[in-house]
Amino acid sequence: MSSHSHIPVHTRSQALQQRAERYFPGGVNSPVRAFRAVGGAPPFIDRAKGAWLTDADGNRYIDYFGSWGPMILGHAFPPVVEAIERAARNSASFGASTAAEADLAERVIACFPAIEKLRFVSSGTEATMSAIRLARAATGRKIIVKFEGCYHGHADGLLVKAGSGVATFGIPGSAGVPEEIAHLTLALPYNDLAAVEAAFDAHPGAIAAVILEPVVGNAGCIVPAPGYLAGLRSLTKREGALLIADEVMTGFRVALGGACERYALDPDLVTLGKIVGGGLPVGVFGGKRALMDMLAPLGPVYQAGTLSGNPLAMAAGLATVSYLQEHAAEIYPRLEATAKAVAEGVAAEAARAGVALALNRVGAMWTWFFTPGPVTNYDEAAQSDTAAFGRFHRAMLDQGIWLPPSQFEAAFLSTAHGEAEVAATVEAARIALQA
Repeated sequence: MSSHSHIPVHTRSQALQQRAERYFPGGVNSPVRAFRAVGGAPPFIDRAKGAWLTDADGNRYIDYFGSWGPMILGHAFPPVVEAIERAARNSASFGASTAAEADLAERVIACFPAIEKLRFVSSGTEATMSAIRLARAATGRKIIVKFEGCYHGHADGLLVKAGSGVATFGIPGSAGVPEEIAHLTLALPYNDLAAVEAAFDAHPGAIAAVILEPVVGNAGCIVPAPGYLAGLRSLTKREGALLIADEVMTGFRVALGGACERYALDPDLVTLGKIVGGGLPVGVFGGKRALMDMLAPLGPVYQAGTLSGNPLAMAAGLATVSYLQEHAAEIYPRLEATAKAVAEGVAAEAARAGVALALNRVGAMWTWFFTPGPVTNYDEAAQSDTAAFGRFHRAMLDQGIWLPPSQFEAAFLSTAHGEAEVAATVEAARIALQA
C-alpha cells in the first residue's frame, strides 16, 4: 500500500519555503534541495525514524536518499542517538584531542587497509581538498586528473566538469573559479583508460594525482568497467602520480571496506565521509604512513580545523561503524538483497509500462536513468530524459516515496528498509509510470 490515498498537502512546507527564501539564496543551504531539477515545491522535513521521513505537514515518505548516504542504519538509530546524547552531556566541542578520535580511527583503519594513518575533518569537500594538497606536495607536481561527472566537493579546482548539483543545474563548472586554477584540472571521460594514458603522455612528469569516485555516485550511479580501476592503479604507479579514491559516498556502503574492498583496489590516499559520521558532519582523508606524515606538525603540509574530530561526530561515527563491523555478515547481504529487490522491481514496472529505463546498481546505491542505456560515463548519463525523471519524481513523492531530486544523484537505502517498503515502492512506481 502507498502511504497516501490522496495527493499530500504541503501548505506548511510552502509557507516555510517562502520564509526561507527571504534568508537563503533559493531558500536553501545546498542547491539540490531546491527541487529545481524535478519541479514542485520541496517539502520541509520535521523528523525521521528508520526508513521514513515526516514533513512539516505530517505527510510520511519512504526515504531513498538517506541524507545523501550516511543513514545506512536508518534515521534515529537508537545506539547512535544514545551515543550523541552521552557525548553532548560532556560538551559539544573542545577544540582539543579526545580518546574517541583514536577509537574511531582504529575502526576505520581496520576496514580500509590502504589507510595507515588518517585525519578527521568536517566535510567531504575538506577531505578531498586536503588530499589533493598532500598529493601535490608529495609529488612536486600541479596537475590533477578527475573524471567528468565525478563530484569531489566544491573546492575551486574540483568543480571542473563536476556532477551532482553542478550537473543538475547545467553549470559548466562554476563562476568565481579562476581560469588559472581550473587550468590545473584535467577532466576526462570515466571508464576510458586510453584517455588517461593520453593525458600522461601529453603532460609528462606534471600530473600529481588521479582522483575518482571508484563507483560514480554524482552523475547517477555509474559502475567501473572490468579492469578499469586496476588499470588506473598501474598507470599512476608507472607515472609516479598518486591515486586518490574518493569513497565519501561508497565507503562503508558498497561493502564494509567500501569500493576498495569490493574491487580489490589499493590507492595511495582515500577520502571518506557520510557514514563515518553516523549522520553528523565528518570527512576523512588517509593513506600510506609516509604520505600522511608530511602533514603538520610532522611535515610541511598545513591542514587544520577547530571542529576536526568533533566529539559528537566521533560518538555518532563510532556507534555506526562499530555496529556495521560487528553485524557485517548479516547487514551487507541484506542491504544487497533489499536494494536489488527495489531497484529491479521498479525497472520491471518501467519495462511493463514501455518506459525506457537503464538501471545501474552497486550494493545499496543505484540509479534509474530515463534512457535506453547503457550508462557507462557522464556523456551517456547526460542523454537521460530529465523531464521524464522529474515527472516520475513528483509522482513518486505524491505516492509517499522520496527519491533524490535529480537524475544525476544516486539513490540509497538503509537496514531499516524491509519487504513492506519495497512492496510499497514498487506499487507506487507502477502508478507513477502509468501517469
